[in-house]
Amino acid sequence: MTIGIGTPAVGVTLEDISVSFETTEVLKGVDLTVEAGEFFTFLGPSGSGKSTLLRLIAGFGPLPLSGRVLIGNDDVTRLPPWKRNVGMVFQSYALWPHMTVRKNVAFGLVERKVAAGEIRRRVDTALNLVGLLDFAERRPSQLSGGQQQRVALARTIVIEPRVLLLDEPLSNLDANLRIQMRREILELQRKLMLTTIFVTHDQEEANTTSDRIAVLNDGVIQQVGSPIELYDRPVNRFVADFLGSANLIDGVIENAGGRTLFRASGDITIPLHGRITGAAGGLTAMFRPQSLSIRGAGDPAVEGAVPLSGRVEHREFLGSLVRYTVTVGGHALLVDDSHQAGHRTYDTGEEVALYLDTEQVRLLTS
Repeated sequence: MTIGIGTPAVGVTLEDISVSFETTEVLKGVDLTVEAGEFFTFLGPSGSGKSTLLRLIAGFGPLPLSGRVLIGNDDVTRLPPWKRNVGMVFQSYALWPHMTVRKNVAFGLVERKVAAGEIRRRVDTALNLVGLLDFAERRPSQLSGGQQQRVALARTIVIEPRVLLLDEPLSNLDANLRIQMRREILELQRKLMLTTIFVTHDQEEANTTSDRIAVLNDGVIQQVGSPIELYDRPVNRFVADFLGSANLIDGVIENAGGRTLFRASGDITIPLHGRITGAAGGLTAMFRPQSLSIRGAGDPAVEGAVPLSGRVEHREFLGSLVRYTVTVGGHALLVDDSHQAGHRTYDTGEEVALYLDTEQVRLLTS
């Protein structure tokens, strides 16, 4: 059988999962479904519970206090790792230094007592998939970091797992190699049509690889959705601030003269075009840095946008854009201005006018 191809993909279901380490609760009532063939990512800061959740699926670590883990239709909650038929790639790669690449990749098949001819065929297929067939007789110390990562992937897919688990596998690579490897991992996943669950704290890695993302914080799933859904429509302050940069202003909703307004300190008023008619009380207005335009104080206004007057406190040149921090009514707002040669920039201390596209404002309750 060709590795992964022709093997039906299966989903993963987590039902009411709670896990504690002694007196510390690290996962709190997690309910989640990963679809068959999906590239799914657990994203969150250190200590959010994402690696614990991944290891729980693999069968490592403590048993959950409550809940079930299903792979396909099989309840694997209390099965040991070797009976779950999942493959896990660790952050450290965990390669045997004294073995050749070929023997490292073959190790799992040897342990399963697969016939020698079948082992050679499947190892060759796996190495060919990751572009390392010509390196089969080298040892890990003779390979680059990216090549070692490919060996770890080949060793995992050769056993034909039902689910591929990736625990921050790119964190030991330099920036350029990380970009290359995440593309290669995604291409391999698409080729094998293999359900894959990826753990990372890097939002760029998550956004560029994932079909869907679960954002975790403090052992709780905050939101699940596609990268664009999470970025454009976060459900709370944590998700808004964790996925990209966000301007967050606390204020209240008022209905005046048939219009719905968001009012904040510093004389900031944002008309909401009646999109939440009848709402009242305190909320947070969220908008991204690119939702603001920046102009000189005396320049023509941007038609249809809400004007805000401020002062440049900081400027960062980021190549394709210039990021400004502008103080408006006591609020420090981030503004991204696209850069081209000859494009005007604004100096620290300069008075400027900002224009907010109100269609890009999202109101959050928490």
